[in-house]
Amino acid sequence: MARVIDSDAHVIEGRELLAELIERFPDRIRFATPDEGTALVIEGRPYPQSTGPGAGCRFDEGMCLERGANPFTVEGVLADADREGIDTMVFFPSAALGLPGYDDQRFAAEVARAYNRWLAAYCATGRGRLHGVAIVPVEDVAASVAIMREAKQLGLVATMIPAVLRTRNLDHPDLAPLYHAAEELDMPLGIHGAPGIHLPSLGSHRFDNYLQVHCVSFPFDMMVASTALVLGGVLERHPRLRVALLESGVGWVPYFVERMDEHREKRGRLTPECKRAPREYIARGQLYASCEPEEASLPFVVETLGDRFVMYASDYPHWDGDFPDSTRPLRARTDIPDAVRARIMGENAARFYGLGG
Repeated sequence: MARVIDSDAHVIEGRELLAELIERFPDRIRFATPDEGTALVIEGRPYPQSTGPGAGCRFDEGMCLERGANPFTVEGVLADADREGIDTMVFFPSAALGLPGYDDQRFAAEVARAYNRWLAAYCATGRGRLHGVAIVPVEDVAASVAIMREAKQLGLVATMIPAVLRTRNLDHPDLAPLYHAAEELDMPLGIHGAPGIHLPSLGSHRFDNYLQVHCVSFPFDMMVASTALVLGGVLERHPRLRVALLESGVGWVPYFVERMDEHREKRGRLTPECKRAPREYIARGQLYASCEPEEASLPFVVETLGDRFVMYASDYPHWDGDFPDSTRPLRARTDIPDAVRARIMGENAARFYGLGG
C-alpha cells in the first residue's frame, strides 16, 4: 500500500512549552481568563481575536475532540494516525500560528526558538512518523534566516510564513535573503495563516461572523500569496524555492492560474520579472497545494495542471478537518487512477518536504 503523508496537520503546543514562555515573558504572554473568550493574551492582545471584523475561532471550539481525537500526547496522536491510516504527519502550529503577527520582533524570535526546540523534541519521540515545521519572526528577515538555519539543524522539514506581512507582500525585495537561505538549505516554505491573528485581513475584515471569515480568508490569502510569488517574480528569481499553499483546497488553483496566465499574456510588461506562464512554476516543482480529500474538482485539477503538486492534508485536530475519516474519501475515489492517488496521498508531500524512505 502506498505511503500516506499528512502534509498539513497541527500540533497542540504542550503546557510545558506555554509554562516556559509565561515564566520567561510574564509581561508579554499569559493564559486568558474565562471571560476573555480566547486561549492566550500576547502583547496585550487576544490570540486568537474571536470577535469583531476578521474574527478568529473561539479557543473552546477549535478542535474535533467530540469525535474522539486525542492530540495532547504523542501516543494519542500516533493512535489517531493509525485510526486514519496515516503513516507520516507534518506538523504546523496551533497557538503559534499567530507568531508572524507579534509586534516585538525580539520577543517573537525568542518564542520561535523555544517553539522550534520544543517541536523538534516532540517529533523525535514519534517513532520516525512525525515531522515539524519551523516558525520564524518573518518581519525581521535577518533573525528569520538565522532561526531557519537553526531549525534545519534541529531536523525540522519546512518553515511557515504568512500570506502577507504587516505592510509588505511576499514579493518585497527585503525578503530575498529569506528565499536565498531557503534555497541554500533546501528548506521548503509552507504558507499558512488563520483568522484573528493580527495580520492584515484580505477581504475577511468585511465579516465578523467567524464562519464567513473562515470561508473567505484562506482562499483569499492564497490568491494574494500566489500573485506575489508568481507575478511578482519570486519563483523566477529563486528557481530552487519550493512553496506550498495550504488549507484552502485546490479547486481554486486552475481558475486562478488561468487568470494569472491571461493577465500576463495581455499585460505582461507590467510584471516583467514573471518570465514564464504561471503554470510552468507548478510544472517545474516550485508550487504545491494541499487538497480537501473529497473535492469534486480534483480530477479537473489533475487534468489541467498535473498530479505532482497536490498533497493530501487532514488539518488534524482542528474542527474543519474530517477526522477520523479524512483519508477515506481519497481511498474510495473511483474518479482518479491509483497512481494519481498514490502521488496525492504521499509521494508529492515526500518530495516537497524531502521525506525519504
